[in-house]
Amino acid sequence: MISQEISLTPVDNARLSNFCGHFDAHLKQIESRLQVEIANRGNQFKVTGLEGSVKAACVVMQKLFESTEKEELTAEQIHLAMQDATIDDLLADKQQVDEQPVAIKTKYGLIKGRGKNQQDYLKKIVSHDINFGVGPAGTGKTFLAVACAIEALQSEKVRKIILVRPAVEAGEKLGFLPGDMAQKVDPYLRPLYDALYDMLGLERVEKMIDRGIIEVAPLAFMRGRTLNDSFIILDEAQNTTVEQIKMFLTRVGFGSTVVVTGDITQIDLPSEKMSGLRHVLEVLRDVEGISFTFFSVRDVVRHPLVQRIVSAYEAYEKKTKTEQ
Repeated sequence: MISQEISLTPVDNARLSNFCGHFDAHLKQIESRLQVEIANRGNQFKVTGLEGSVKAACVVMQKLFESTEKEELTAEQIHLAMQDATIDDLLADKQQVDEQPVAIKTKYGLIKGRGKNQQDYLKKIVSHDINFGVGPAGTGKTFLAVACAIEALQSEKVRKIILVRPAVEAGEKLGFLPGDMAQKVDPYLRPLYDALYDMLGLERVEKMIDRGIIEVAPLAFMRGRTLNDSFIILDEAQNTTVEQIKMFLTRVGFGSTVVVTGDITQIDLPSEKMSGLRHVLEVLRDVEGISFTFFSVRDVVRHPLVQRIVSAYEAYEKKTKTEQ
């Protein structure tokens, strides 16, 4: 056990109150997650615990206090800061302050990668024509890809955004849903709509869809097309077949950027069919000009319980495979 003292400056009671939270709720959140004890008097803080945890806590506290200059801290922001709370990554982040992260400007503010993996993902999308983002739910794969698509459209790097998703039944039967084919697959495309609404607002998105600037379509509708000057996102790619993902990737035209996202632990295909995403990761892994970003449970940016759920399933699957 070691102790480390840290002074947070400038001395500003309003910022210190924002940093500590109501009844020190933010400090307690840091203590609980990093297994440390934090004592303070004014702007002087003393952190006690295991060496790695103490150093990580001090870096996190410094970063959070800096952010109090411009925003009100919330429990969610504290949680997201904790996602980075391994000493290697945090100290690396501190040493690389000269390396500017990619920031995407939207109607509701700047969007930046949360942690090193998300920042790398954004940088790869900016510099590669075909990109894969693979990992568990809640890691920001789709949200960040949509943000990049909007930025590319607004800066006139592309003429349209195409959002694609395979309409695979996850235990439900499409035939029992009301409406025509477009209405039947609409629930499968809803997460893509939600990301657009978050960044552009409902009214603007609907206008852009009506004008064909944003197109949301099932994967089956891509056959026979060549997509030039477009930003194309294939979401839930783990539910594509080998033939479908090959068909999709060969639609890419000049001036286009493609992002393929998916989670190979949540495949809803019939057991006899191989996931196209799983297959393509093997086939294309050494192809120059294609980027791959693999997210882990540490990158989950949803409710803390989501991270624990993902970890529990991973541990269970490993145990089951070992027993077999």
